[in-house]
Amino acid sequence: MSVRGELVRLGLRTVMKRRDGDFSVAAWRDRMRSMERWVPRPPRSTETRLVEAGRLRFHRITTPASHPGRHVLYLHGGGYVSGAPVYYRHFTWRIANAAKAHIWALEYPLAPENPFPVALGDAVAAYDWLADQPAVRELFVMGDSAGGGLILCLLLRLRDGGTPLPRAAVSMSPWTDLALTGASLTENAASDPMLTARDLPSLARCYLAGADPRHPYASPLYGDTSGLPPVLIQVGSDEILLDDAVRMAEKLRQHNAQSRLEVWPRMPHGFQLFVPVLPEAHQAIARIGRFLAEAPSAVT
Repeated sequence: MSVRGELVRLGLRTVMKRRDGDFSVAAWRDRMRSMERWVPRPPRSTETRLVEAGRLRFHRITTPASHPGRHVLYLHGGGYVSGAPVYYRHFTWRIANAAKAHIWALEYPLAPENPFPVALGDAVAAYDWLADQPAVRELFVMGDSAGGGLILCLLLRLRDGGTPLPRAAVSMSPWTDLALTGASLTENAASDPMLTARDLPSLARCYLAGADPRHPYASPLYGDTSGLPPVLIQVGSDEILLDDAVRMAEKLRQHNAQSRLEVWPRMPHGFQLFVPVLPEAHQAIARIGRFLAEAPSAVT
């Protein structure tokens, strides 16, 4: 692990884990808004355009490396209660470069105002809209944290509805088990420098609003993974969500040997987002680009 990686861990532990008080949606959102001014802007060569399609709202990110026909639907993290594409402006242009694609970051509805399955419904609508665009010849899906779980739910929903599936998917530090049964929730409670396990039950309640936490469209870990395209999962070894990633990858590989799990030593939750300062994040993004480039033709 790099020296910068250790410094990132120390900073996260100081800022994210040393906080007082009970869980609050307002506090989660305020904390994210307070960080927006620190998010670096993309290079001038990057074009970011807001695109509205009915109720859907995308941030479309294009770089000089983006191939005209290659596109990625991106779903952000934030525990289903916070987050927005604007907080990813330092990251999505790098994915566009690595994947040589146009990135479509969706502003999906947040809980508790919009509980399950509203976000999934908008993800499906966004995918369908993109798939119908004449310029889209290759379509991928990608997400982190809650968004990483949501893209796996999206794959299940698309498969069940008979919709042609994306060529491949990438899921970073995914939350796949809202029933919260993973052993790493307790085993990694002390080592995870960023997430606190005590917040997860409140986040799950906000999103589920009484729905079954083992419903596959809420917790993809409990779904049938047959017929899905290859999925790359990246996760840090010390995350409380490590078991969410490991168990999900095991199920995916039962039906698609091209799915892959990468456990990065001592990396924090969503470490790829620390790419301005973290060498390992640059390496992980490059591996994402190679995975998408090497994916086989889309599953139908």
